[in-house]
Amino acid sequence: MAAKFNNTSSGEVKRSFNLADRIFGAAVLILSIIIFLIILYPLWFVIIASISNSNLVNLGLVTFWPKDIRFYGFQQILEDERIWRGYANTILYVVAGTALNMAVTMPAAYALSRRNFSTRNKIMFYFVFTMFFSGGLVPTYMTVSSLGLISTKWILIIFVAINTYNLIIARTFIENSIPEELYEAAVLDGCSHFSYFFKVVIPLSKAVISVLVLYYAVYHWNDFFTALVYNSNQKNSPLQIVLREILLLNQAFQSGVGSVQGGYAQGAVDQVKYAVIIVSTVPILCLYPFVQKYFEKGVMIGAVKG
Repeated sequence: MAAKFNNTSSGEVKRSFNLADRIFGAAVLILSIIIFLIILYPLWFVIIASISNSNLVNLGLVTFWPKDIRFYGFQQILEDERIWRGYANTILYVVAGTALNMAVTMPAAYALSRRNFSTRNKIMFYFVFTMFFSGGLVPTYMTVSSLGLISTKWILIIFVAINTYNLIIARTFIENSIPEELYEAAVLDGCSHFSYFFKVVIPLSKAVISVLVLYYAVYHWNDFFTALVYNSNQKNSPLQIVLREILLLNQAFQSGVGSVQGGYAQGAVDQVKYAVIIVSTVPILCLYPFVQKYFEKGVMIGAVKG
């Protein structure tokens, strides 16, 4: 009788646990769907507003589906020479700037990860110090001006050669994820630090490299402050500055300031605004899926351990 009672009790407990797990799983699923819809709707609204009649959008008649579909906004900005020049400049800054960032970050991270490097803590302190204190905008501008980099493409490529937070991620990854025994074995085979870095460290650091490439590429793609402060040559303007100018000109045009050079027709101002948002975000959204599988692994290993 006691055994039968125990079996009955364990069965009831097991069913109650299964029921609780199902309820919890359903609650998590419903909450995830709600959060997903909350995040998705603004993006969806921008898409449908960019191809809908601006008057209907302003009246609040466009909510879930586009109405009176027209592609005038996309047509106007894609025919604008400033857009294509800004795209070309931004792609140059993203590719060249990210390559420079990685060429500086990974060797620095490797050097600072070596435990037999006696002054690595002192050097790391100088890097970390810049995260909390800076020279200020005016001294930085004077330095850039004295180097002759004002209104040149170079300033938009080399201005942030290394990001301290990314350096910490890379250093922590190398220090905690690549065994020291590999270096000892490489030394026995006659490898120098350079050979070991390029033949062992880099191939084993694909996860963190993918994450840092994404971080740096997004930074260069979204960076407009550097160009706003240090560049006055429109031929060197990145896409973000071009889009900002278009939005400001159209706001002035919409406010009735008068005939504004570079502005669009009154009925297309809102369509242009929403189309500009899509044009500036689609490339990064297309890039992200290719590095997504490395993203979580690289961040967790590089930022949490140590």
